[in-house]
Amino acid sequence: MEVILIRHTSVDVPRGTCYGWSDVPVRDTFEQEAEMTRRQLVAYGNIDAAYSSPLTRARKLATYCGFPDAILDERLKEMNMGDWEMCRYDDIHDPYIEEWYQDFMHLPTPNGESFPMQYQRVAAFLDELKEKDHQRVAVFSHGGVLVAAGIYGRLFTPEDAWDHLVEYGGIERIVI
Repeated sequence: MEVILIRHTSVDVPRGTCYGWSDVPVRDTFEQEAEMTRRQLVAYGNIDAAYSSPLTRARKLATYCGFPDAILDERLKEMNMGDWEMCRYDDIHDPYIEEWYQDFMHLPTPNGESFPMQYQRVAAFLDELKEKDHQRVAVFSHGGVLVAAGIYGRLFTPEDAWDHLVEYGGIERIVI
């Protein structure tokens, strides 16, 4: 099965803000960005099913791209940033943040989750998706989800995963 993963368009929050599970607005450039994404997605051909994170920034793009009834799945949310949600990294005075910066691929955020926790829920979604009778599926989601899916799909290793983060509105393809 071919899984086309689509990252939401850019968001209207100050640069450097933690907004994982927060339902933040998209920028006023949404239509221009979404149209570019829609055109790229059309090139992949027929989509059998569409899934989306329940967060507005992903659902809005799914709707724009022609999938207003995309199946919402909580496992497709961005990483939960816990106590740091909606804080600017520069304004976080928690001494733990330095430790987290050194090992963010393994350590959880305070009262949030770690990348391995996010990976587990994305892998569970993809494992379940493999059991479906689809040829090509679109998944509208977030950067962290695309990184986890890329690791799952063996596009790259965990060690260099963040070097492959697609831009806002970008697309990543895996085969499962």
